[in-house]
Amino acid sequence: MLGGLRLFLALLFSFAVVVTVLADNAAVSTQPSSSGPPVAAQKPVEDEIQGHKITDPYRWLEDAGGADTQKWVHDEVAYTRSILDPLPGRDQLHKRLSELLTIGTISAPQLGGKYYFYTKREGSQNQPVLFVREGLNGKDRALVDVNALAADGTVALDWWTPSEDGKYVAYGTSPSGSEMSTLHIIDTASGKMLPDEIERTRAASIAWKLDNSGFYYTRYPKKGEVAEGQEVYNRHIFYHALGANSAKDPLIFGEGRDPQDWLDATLSNDDRWLLIAVSQGWTKTELYLQDLKAGSAPLRITEGKNFLYGGEIDNGKIFITTNEDAPRYRAFVVNASSPERANWKEIVPQGDAVLQNVGMVNGLLLASYEKNASSQLRLLDTDGKLLGDIRLPAIGTVFGLGGKWNRKEAFLAFHSFTIPDSVFQINLADRSTSLWAKVDAPGIDSEKYEVKQVWFNSKDGTRVPMFVFHKKGLDLNGKNPTMLTGYGGFNTSMTPAFVPARYLWLEHGGVYAVANLRGGAEFGEDWHRAGMLDKKQNVFDDFIAAAEFLISQKYTDKDHLGIIGGSNGGLLMGAALTQRPDLYRAVVCQVPLLDMLRYQNFQIAKLWVPEYGSSEDPKQFEWLYAYSPYHHVKQGTEYPAILFMSADTDTRVDPMHAKKMSALMQAEAANGRSREHPILLRIDTKAGHGAGKPIAKQVEDLTDIYSFLFWQLGAR
Repeated sequence: MLGGLRLFLALLFSFAVVVTVLADNAAVSTQPSSSGPPVAAQKPVEDEIQGHKITDPYRWLEDAGGADTQKWVHDEVAYTRSILDPLPGRDQLHKRLSELLTIGTISAPQLGGKYYFYTKREGSQNQPVLFVREGLNGKDRALVDVNALAADGTVALDWWTPSEDGKYVAYGTSPSGSEMSTLHIIDTASGKMLPDEIERTRAASIAWKLDNSGFYYTRYPKKGEVAEGQEVYNRHIFYHALGANSAKDPLIFGEGRDPQDWLDATLSNDDRWLLIAVSQGWTKTELYLQDLKAGSAPLRITEGKNFLYGGEIDNGKIFITTNEDAPRYRAFVVNASSPERANWKEIVPQGDAVLQNVGMVNGLLLASYEKNASSQLRLLDTDGKLLGDIRLPAIGTVFGLGGKWNRKEAFLAFHSFTIPDSVFQINLADRSTSLWAKVDAPGIDSEKYEVKQVWFNSKDGTRVPMFVFHKKGLDLNGKNPTMLTGYGGFNTSMTPAFVPARYLWLEHGGVYAVANLRGGAEFGEDWHRAGMLDKKQNVFDDFIAAAEFLISQKYTDKDHLGIIGGSNGGLLMGAALTQRPDLYRAVVCQVPLLDMLRYQNFQIAKLWVPEYGSSEDPKQFEWLYAYSPYHHVKQGTEYPAILFMSADTDTRVDPMHAKKMSALMQAEAANGRSREHPILLRIDTKAGHGAGKPIAKQVEDLTDIYSFLFWQLGAR
């Protein structure tokens, strides 16, 4: 089994706040008119937080089901449509995006007995299909096609895990981007469904027993089983015997633990050892080992320090990847029968590249690395001796691996800015690769484009890299329409990826730039920690410096520069536009966090407190209040044109952020009521944070984004 560290989840502080409702001093909203957006009521609520009195005029927009909120959102969306729909060239952009998004996706195969399982999306399919191939060169057969479950494509295949021999596959589906999966089981040979179904299995970790009699899995509680609001936490490990009533599945691990702990389970290839990883935020993991043969309780094998650990277990040995005293990570091996820390043996020392994972294949170790925001693969023996590098097709990203300890076959999935998703089989003897499957990209001539990695200095002198992607022969005249994106958080890297929609921008002479900001994983844990908690401002400084670099190097100017980001990257957009509103012409802010004093009260956001902090803590309040975008909108300031985007069933970042920020900026910004340089809100329906969004909806999203940016940045 090849996998990576599961870097999640969090701690919660107590929260006491004094709330005073001051007044209702406006109508709820007015219909959109030629003069500007609907007017949102100001119903100020005064909070006293950590000794500060803070007024929130749009608290009422947090009530998504309230009649006033729904009326205002309806009018707001109508206003947005009145501006975006008539934009010139929109139909042509929609047509080209529809063509580009027929370029599909493919995953690395996972092995189960004689079967090879992988997902693939082709043509106009809304969702990927799970395929199975019997034998390495056998015929592909569609095993699970969720496209047949909803005509509008809004049922997603969230995850899937084959049993060891491939006889069964457990998989999860969810509707409308909710990501709260229902587990199903299918018989691979017959294609028939088993009666077993288990709800509340979001991002499930599945560990099958060798004899297919059952599996260990993670599940969330149903409403009523825990206190209100806690059903999105309390991820616990259960055991399910096939055919049994899942409501009576025994609880294996998690009772009495912090509700925000994120649990994953791995079973050894002899069914004896259950390895449990407990992630607490994005900086700490605990590993537990349970001897199922002896029936003993789980034993903690890490020492509870503030480090990350990921483990693979097979043949009685545990291979552990960790950043313990090694910010670029190293790997250890230890016998499962004596797993105490004193017995760990280092086999892969820390190097100049970031070690992401060590997996086992054919009695060897396959180590994946990241260096300067691009992938490397190395083959080692079980003592850590380097056998050589796996040759990759180009500078790019290995986004999936497939293989097992007792199998000779190994696979990697690869893409880059100019190479579509491709799966290669690895020849372990000479470390070469051969193409196994690929996605075609008709209508794109990648030879016309070039990618450069440039470096710039941030505010404090830190060197930061950025990829810049454009047509060959670009004229550096300072007037090129340019899109700049970044993320900068949660130990997540922005590495090269093939994104078909970007080619629409490039075909029209645009520049696309991806900044590798602090807070990500590009250079290890030190880089991550330099962009979280009290150092979050570094992320915003890096991004602002990236924009200034693009301007200074004559790629563009402030009248042709747009910025785009989502989720944590949406927070980045909010900070960038409030801290330097003069630097960009347009902003696309997707599923963002913007009210950083209240974010932890919504959806699953308590999981993110270890990354951001919480206003419930006096010191952390000061960090958050210093940059919280919702609290830094200045009356009378001319801001960039902004398109805020959210979705009604987002179960990660609550739409209240985009709603409140839109209302506030439309009321306070100098251009708040402008139709030429507008502030717009778009709320998608039957959609979530982005995972599982059907292609048809993606085309509509992208048509709005590119219509807006073409208009504002002068792309032709």
